[in-house]
Amino acid sequence: MKTRSLAGLALVALTLAGCGGRPPLKPIQGQRLPAVPVGAATAPTGTQLLDPTIQARPGRAVELLTQSRERDDDEFDLPPEANPQ
Repeated sequence: MKTRSLAGLALVALTLAGCGGRPPLKPIQGQRLPAVPVGAATAPTGTQLLDPTIQARPGRAVELLTQSRERDDDEFDLPPEANPQ
């Protein structure tokens, strides 16, 4: 039982030791970075490539309801049929 808890504690310690340790991204040896996009002055860095664009993660464009209001009549909100078949 004691060895199990020590093993668990060691696992937690190793997991926490790896948190936050991020070396800068580099291409694999023998490979090049992606080509410079058309119209860009320089090639994007690894961090820039990992940040999502506005198209990939758009902002919220929904206006939240701040005051209650009466609903309009819905002509398609019909009661259920008496004898469904």
